[in-house]
Amino acid sequence: MGAEGIVVQPSEGLVQNFTPGRFLTMKLQGVDTADSVMLFEETAPPGTKSWFHLHRDSDEIAYVLNGKVTFLIAGEVTVGGPGACAFVPRGVPHAWKSIGPETGRVLFLYAPAKAGGFIEEQHRTERTLASMTESERAEMLRRHGWELLGPSPL
Repeated sequence: MGAEGIVVQPSEGLVQNFTPGRFLTMKLQGVDTADSVMLFEETAPPGTKSWFHLHRDSDEIAYVLNGKVTFLIAGEVTVGGPGACAFVPRGVPHAWKSIGPETGRVLFLYAPAKAGGFIEEQHRTERTLASMTESERAEMLRRHGWELLGPSPL
């Protein structure tokens, strides 16, 4: 990371497409921040949800920009709209789901950046979890400190 810092403009950042209408834009990558943080913005149509998972080595912060998001964190369910901020300490099982009629937009931050390396590698290799063999998926998750606990219960 340079002593002068980084500014990423609204139209900048690497974009990764998942399904129609669902994509993320990487704003800060670990390599740019000396692995201090990784930040991306996800656009998630209603019904989009994450896996039920945890991160062994990174805390996660989610900040809702648009739409409504249901968070399941350590067994507690909370709904948040624009301005809601969720903190998930490392090692805590969690999941999220975009709900309501409006497409959700959420900023996700990992500190330190290790868990974000999973997102960065998916972009770099252009591979999703669904396109990987079970052993490839397990190795990639292990490398970045993720553990999938199952499908989202949301």
